[in-house]
Amino acid sequence: MAKILVFNNDSDRMETYYKGENEAMPYNANRTLTVGEFRGSSGSTTLWTTKRAMQSFNTTRNLFGAPIPVGFAFKRPWEGGHGTQSQHYAGVAFDAGQALNNSERNRLRNTASSSGVWSYVEPAYLTPTWVHFDKRFGRPACGTAGYPLIRRGSISTYVLIAQDDLNTLGYNTGGLDGIFGVRTEEAVRNYQRSRGLATDGIVGCNTWRSLQEDVVGTGRTSTTID
Repeated sequence: MAKILVFNNDSDRMETYYKGENEAMPYNANRTLTVGEFRGSSGSTTLWTTKRAMQSFNTTRNLFGAPIPVGFAFKRPWEGGHGTQSQHYAGVAFDAGQALNNSERNRLRNTASSSGVWSYVEPAYLTPTWVHFDKRFGRPACGTAGYPLIRRGSISTYVLIAQDDLNTLGYNTGGLDGIFGVRTEEAVRNYQRSRGLATDGIVGCNTWRSLQEDVVGTGRTSTTID
């Protein structure tokens, strides 16, 4: 049984579901994406995503007209496996089509690109043996890519990433809920102070870079929260 946190982009709220591995992901239509498929190789008992990422998968699956084999979707930062500001850690990215032949993989990439529902579809020269598409959101804090700035009052899966990082490093946010409250702000300030960063309680470009470099791929710690 997995605990699944979903950021509802329409209501700007976090929702919580409990589902088995063979059940459909929240907001998934016609059981075309199960919890187990979304989880992939993640060993976490807590997963997260957004309503719009699930709806985008529904649209792409409908247009493609055939099963979409997903090789990688969700990972928590301390599990690693992707770049330091990967959208997989936000639960909004899919690496799919590894089991398809080249022709079908190209058709899937073209379907995802022409659907207009994804924020980014990786070109074939970067991912020739799979198709990457993601539903990232928010304005990147560092240039043109990566995670958006978050601060007290923010609610999203990006807040979940920051909370996961902080807790894993021993800076207690009081929970893992995707809501940037007083405890999360305090944890951010304490972390920033310890790293010589501007102590403003805001997770912007420099704090994101530091947090992710400290955490990605290091493994679960005694202070990690599920």
